[in-house]
Amino acid sequence: MSAQHTHYDTIILGAGAAGLFCAKFAAAQGGSVLVVDHAKRPAEKVRISGGGRCNFTNLYAGPENFFSSNKHFAKSALARYTQWDFIDLLADHGITWHEKTLGQLFCDDKSQAIVDMLLREARGAEIALQTTVDEVAHDGTAFRLTLSGRKVTARHLVVATGGKSIPKMGATGLGYQIAEDFGLPVTETRPALVPLTFAPQELDWIAPLAGTALPARVSANGTRFDEALLFTHRGLSGPSILQISSVWREGDPITVDLLPEGDAFAALKEARGENGRRAPATALATILPAKLAATIAERANLAGNLADQSDATLRTLADRIHAMTLKPVGSEGYRTAEVTLGGVDTDALSSKTMEAKTLPNLFFIGEVVDVTGWLGGYNFQWAWASAAAAGREIATRG
Repeated sequence: MSAQHTHYDTIILGAGAAGLFCAKFAAAQGGSVLVVDHAKRPAEKVRISGGGRCNFTNLYAGPENFFSSNKHFAKSALARYTQWDFIDLLADHGITWHEKTLGQLFCDDKSQAIVDMLLREARGAEIALQTTVDEVAHDGTAFRLTLSGRKVTARHLVVATGGKSIPKMGATGLGYQIAEDFGLPVTETRPALVPLTFAPQELDWIAPLAGTALPARVSANGTRFDEALLFTHRGLSGPSILQISSVWREGDPITVDLLPEGDAFAALKEARGENGRRAPATALATILPAKLAATIAERANLAGNLADQSDATLRTLADRIHAMTLKPVGSEGYRTAEVTLGGVDTDALSSKTMEAKTLPNLFFIGEVVDVTGWLGGYNFQWAWASAAAAGREIATRG
């Protein structure tokens, strides 16, 4: 870390999506900005996201696509820096993109293009990588930090340290600790957008289906998602499961509809009329993946062919397809979670500026805040929007 300054207008902790984007705005009026990160390279989660193409936003991003203890908190920031603003920025840098599904936007080329753009936009800031945050305090006038042994001060402090997800990339709970040290409450945090795991008795039939995927409707606690589901050796994954993990809690069941756009009873009844000598599993394989069809038929303990099955039996079989109730025992945890649910309590922050209500010039942005988006580019849009909110406010203060 260079000894370029001992005092900065702004120090930003975290050189990820939110931190770098905030630096763009905070340094816009010439203020001195230092961005600090312990990682070897900036914006690593941006680089690896979306299979290396970065799902950088969503066409339909809005406050209804986020979970928070205050469902209204994200409205202001999202309205003042929208997905269209970010798309315009990409155009300025010649970065082309495509929509994959459900409004999810990806780079045509590698996600490194987004990282390079963020660094160019933050060129007015000093970036210190492989730098530890040893101490953070406020003396009543300025923030005092010790960074890899170097003592510096700042008028503004922005915490953009992210959450606990993907610890192998160096994720820690530093941002939450800083919030609590300054007296800000932190809501319960837990892994989100994460695969769900099951007890051995469920895995006995789930694990052999590993690799089987199909469209599904998954529901829990009054929320549902219609997206792909994937069977794994540990349990269930795929977009629909990652989505529902944000509302699922230990002890809760989930309900899975394996044929959300079809009518299993009608299909089975029609198959019985056309060829009653077929086995139920064979008929099921016309509407479901064959391996899954065989498993469902076996678990239903049906005797005989389709012709031997009454309407009531076929109805019960259809219910297994449309309303399968399962009880996960846990998730794969922060190791594979894409984000952290919960964070710095939004009641302690200004929704317009992300500034702490009890300590002027202290800001929290991005994943460290109790705002968690759906799967599909929403969390990056929150990073851009919350960073813009804080950075613009800092720039106005000179």
